Amino acid sequence: MSGALEADNAGTTEVRPEHRFDEAALERWMAANVAGFKGPVAVEQFKGGQSNPTFKLTANGKNYVLRRKPPGQLLKGAHAVEREAQVMAALGKVHFPAPHIYGLCTDDSVIGSWFFIMDMVQGRIFWDATFPEVSHADRPAYFDAMNATIAQLHSVDYAAIGLGDYGRPGNYFERQIGRWSKQYLEDDLAGRDPNMDRVIAALPGLIPPGDETSLIHGDFRCDNMIFHPTEPKVIAVLDWELSTLGNPLADFAYHSMMYHISPHIVPGVAGADLKALNIPSEEDYVAAYCKRTGRAAIPHYDFYLAFNVFRLAAIFHGIKGRVLRGTASSAKAQERVKAFPDLAELAWRLTQKAGG
Repeated sequence: MSGALEADNAGTTEVRPEHRFDEAALERWMAANVAGFKGPVAVEQFKGGQSNPTFKLTANGKNYVLRRKPPGQLLKGAHAVEREAQVMAALGKVHFPAPHIYGLCTDDSVIGSWFFIMDMVQGRIFWDATFPEVSHADRPAYFDAMNATIAQLHSVDYAAIGLGDYGRPGNYFERQIGRWSKQYLEDDLAGRDPNMDRVIAALPGLIPPGDETSLIHGDFRCDNMIFHPTEPKVIAVLDWELSTLGNPLADFAYHSMMYHISPHIVPGVAGADLKALNIPSEEDYVAAYCKRTGRAAIPHYDFYLAFNVFRLAAIFHGIKGRVLRGTASSAKAQERVKAFPDLAELAWRLTQKAGG
């Protein structure tokens, strides 16, 4: 799966016909709004960026990244590139590793939809969570770098950097379980799965008491980070589409879910010989996060894992509906459909472990 992921997402191609725009208009906007910009600009499209089309811009020997809303009618609140720009710009104030934002354009008349320009960070992206390109001796340091970065994110004083209204604090699990359950139950064409039905019935009754709020990423995986070209250091975290104010333990468990997920679904290490690969155990990885965030342990950890696998299964179920309606047809979408029953089964196993 990691090879397929890399083939689907790494590198650039010509701009797809449906995503072409007025490059001269973009150049004029950048000349007026991006400090130090000097044209002309050459445009290529990144293969990834499934939700928000993403482009590599080259001008006067410098590379930039443009991320835009897709053209056409969009669901309200979807493809919110302005939120991505807002959170990355805010995090730059506290030296969190996020790309520098040069500007945000909310004028549809420039290229047809809102967009932002950010720095193109040069480094390495690992599409396989076992980090096969890294030496056996160095692997623990790369896992520790990811662990330190997510702990740093959850320690940010989000109100102090202007993100106090970036989401709705409180009742995070109740709202999230309700949202994804509703989407699943209303998609008649995609059908029902007995394991998902059991999870939906059980999860609300397992929500742990108490709540806490931090800035969360929502999709914190190794392939959404850029590492230093030669060192075990995260130099940029990408893809902030799902970021909000939410429960940090949910965000961490989404990340540590890699220990339970097979690589044919998303980058994961389930089934790998961790000791032979010199990859930290899940227990040690959780303990390192706890130490960094001042916790003795994570009570109800199994619930947080079950919730995240359920959420991912609900997302894959939605993709199944789109495939059946003919609005998603890529090989990647087909792979997601095939993986859905495995995710639903894993979600139910973890829900039972959590007391369901």
